[in-house]
Amino acid sequence: MLRSARRDMDRPRREFLTLAGKAAASIGCAILPDTNAAAAPTSGASTVFDVRSFGAVGDGKAIDSLAINRAIETAGSTGGTVYFPAGRYACHSLRLKSAVALYLDEGCAIIAADTPREGTTSGYDPAEPNAPWEAFQDFGHNHWHNSLIWGEDIHDVAILGPGLIWGRGLARGHHDPELPLAEAPGVGNKAIALKNCHNVILRDLSMLTCGHFAVLATGVDNLTIDNLKIDTNRDGINIDCCRNVRISNCSINSPWDDAICPKSSFALGYARPTENVTIANCYVTGGYQVGSLIDGSFKRFPENFEDHGWQRTGRIKCGTESNGGFRNIAISNCVFESCRGLALETVDGGIMEDITVTGVTMRDIRNAPLFLRLGSRLRGPAGIAVGTLKRVLISNVTCNAPLNDMPSIISGVPGHAVEDIKISNCYFLHKGGGTAEMAALQPSEQPSDYPEPALFGPLPAQHFYIRHAKNLEFSNVELAGVTIDARSSFWFGDAKGADLMRVKLPRGLRAAVSLNEVSDFRALASRGLKDVSIKGPISKLQL
Repeated sequence: MLRSARRDMDRPRREFLTLAGKAAASIGCAILPDTNAAAAPTSGASTVFDVRSFGAVGDGKAIDSLAINRAIETAGSTGGTVYFPAGRYACHSLRLKSAVALYLDEGCAIIAADTPREGTTSGYDPAEPNAPWEAFQDFGHNHWHNSLIWGEDIHDVAILGPGLIWGRGLARGHHDPELPLAEAPGVGNKAIALKNCHNVILRDLSMLTCGHFAVLATGVDNLTIDNLKIDTNRDGINIDCCRNVRISNCSINSPWDDAICPKSSFALGYARPTENVTIANCYVTGGYQVGSLIDGSFKRFPENFEDHGWQRTGRIKCGTESNGGFRNIAISNCVFESCRGLALETVDGGIMEDITVTGVTMRDIRNAPLFLRLGSRLRGPAGIAVGTLKRVLISNVTCNAPLNDMPSIISGVPGHAVEDIKISNCYFLHKGGGTAEMAALQPSEQPSDYPEPALFGPLPAQHFYIRHAKNLEFSNVELAGVTIDARSSFWFGDAKGADLMRVKLPRGLRAAVSLNEVSDFRALASRGLKDVSIKGPISKLQL
């Protein structure tokens, strides 16, 4: 696997020095203005520190973390680049320092070593205590030190490729019989973990089987993640309580969990929003065997494949942890393939507002292409109120999902509506084939349940199921089905202020739109639906 993922290549020394200089320059500009930063190196001092000069062997057998941590400590005293030449560096925890860049050259792999046998070494750094906040998020979100590479309260840091980070010995938080429990002493369960940092760059890396998270960033500001190839058996990139984040040009295969996931948990001990985030030019999937994205073979899972937790996830999702909420999130020019659809969720009292999604293509989506959920799980300190979900603009989305029979879902809870949603210039193809029995369903509310599209069970809509919502607009949207469906394309319940303009609807067995406790509804210039304007509340009407 590793050999196919990376071929060793020799690089002339002067070319490396040029690249290392660029790496140091990429973080150096931010060092001097910070009064807490390390002093600039004196004239003639080296700013490149080769890990082999500090005793790293790089044979994949010797544990090199002690030597590499010496190199990082030395670089941190002046600022500089820690250089990893081609080799296989088996490691336990590596501790990042301010004003340091790790440069992984072609043919280099940092490998998460196996958890040591009792009585040998201590293994990965112990998980730091996080009481009393532990109950509000799972073990993986609560700890950072028990990771292959971690940093806390540091600044001006970079980890740069083209090398590989392989989390071979990391636990992923599931009960894997071949791996120890993540909670056990000496066990690592994340590839890169960062807490309370600023000015961080992760670029040009490949990452393979990375434990619970390939990247967990909590309370990190001014974070750039660019051109990462992540091929993993749980989460890809999680940004939690972060501000000013740029994620771009990443390819992520994560069949068992989410690919890119902004969160806003209570792990810092207070509610902090994730805000000012762009996710652009990324490819996300859950449809390939782990390792086959990095090596370029793109091997599909067998048709009869089954495994614990495997659900072809691989999506972009905001949530579920949502105490602090989400503001100013822009998702653009991304490709979803063989995975779940886009999810925007706030269920723990946080606000979600000012979100744009544009230029997205989806193929082989197996559940709701769009899932917007305002819920009342309210996992956090006592007294949390239900949050808000409003001002979401979705445009230029095409979804080709001929095997999917689940509609997109836009849902609040009683007394708390999703607001101000605009969906335009989109195309959605679904499987169709829904029955009259499905069309008559009245799904239960499930206000405090874990937010997933399947939580409501089968739904009475073919394309859009909308409940507890106000001020919605659909314009220039085409809806299609492979086979005729007995369900309405749109099902509205407890909705106020909904406009369908220039919407193209498929031929169905029954009504195109189902209205249930709806007021202020308009349809204009839509194929398959007569123009209509309804002001007063309608208890039940089929159009």
